[in-house]
Amino acid sequence: MPDAFTLTSIPLATGVTLDVATAGDPAHPPMILLHGFPESHRTWRHVIPQLARDHFVIAPDQRGFARSSKPEGIEAYKPAHLVADLLALADHFGLTTFTLVGHDWGGAIAWMAALHNPARITRLVIVNAPHPFIFQKTLFDDMAQRDASQYITAFRNPDFEAHIARIGLPAFFESSFLRHTDFEKIADEKPIYLDQWGQPGAMTAMLNWYRASAIIVPAMDETPTRPAFLDGTFPPMPQPVLVVWGLGDAALLPSQLEGLERYVPSLTLVKVDAGHFVPWENPDAVVAAIRGWLPR
Repeated sequence: MPDAFTLTSIPLATGVTLDVATAGDPAHPPMILLHGFPESHRTWRHVIPQLARDHFVIAPDQRGFARSSKPEGIEAYKPAHLVADLLALADHFGLTTFTLVGHDWGGAIAWMAALHNPARITRLVIVNAPHPFIFQKTLFDDMAQRDASQYITAFRNPDFEAHIARIGLPAFFESSFLRHTDFEKIADEKPIYLDQWGQPGAMTAMLNWYRASAIIVPAMDETPTRPAFLDGTFPPMPQPVLVVWGLGDAALLPSQLEGLERYVPSLTLVKVDAGHFVPWENPDAVVAAIRGWLPR
């Protein structure tokens, strides 16, 4: 079945060019979808056509992924640059306001972008992406979450690309995805992802998202100095937020939902039957949650 969206290469004012999937009538309310690691707009392939019935849907391959621009150096992947890409993309389409949806790393950028730009991002949808303050706090206080997040340290290792080269991209596909999802649900996508990851510089660029992040991941045998800000306050999210959470997530544990309402005053939480890659595994549940939450 052909994809129900158009993929276009769009140069942005931030100096990068992104491949961007679009679908729906541009006159309809706009919605931007941000994918996570190690994915692309393909994350949303079953979600886009359903949302596009009454929304103008925009789903970029973010910088570093697939065939989008891959600037050199870790600095180029700091969250501020990724948020700037998002806003520049909205500017390109002339969007003054929009609903933002993010999964995994796309959700991390969505949390940050929405917090600082409530005049533009009027509603926020998060799909299995931890609130930044809660995530950092649990990496110090919840040993199970710390253990589940040790892969971040591995991804930050400058020798990790050499490890992938040794085992091959197909083996990395199996280790990165198959431990977290049902292969039957993504088997048809394997050649597409292997092609995207095999683009020159793609693997380093994708891993640089982790290397550029300020998140602290203590080792399991470490008793680290606790940052003072973890016992302080964190600004509340200013807009309505829908959190869709796959309960089978082995990378992000239930501690990510504990106390979330303290930081998200207008919170709607929908728990669904899925693992971490919810938009792949249960796209209908994601769409139903969004449709049930958006104002008529």
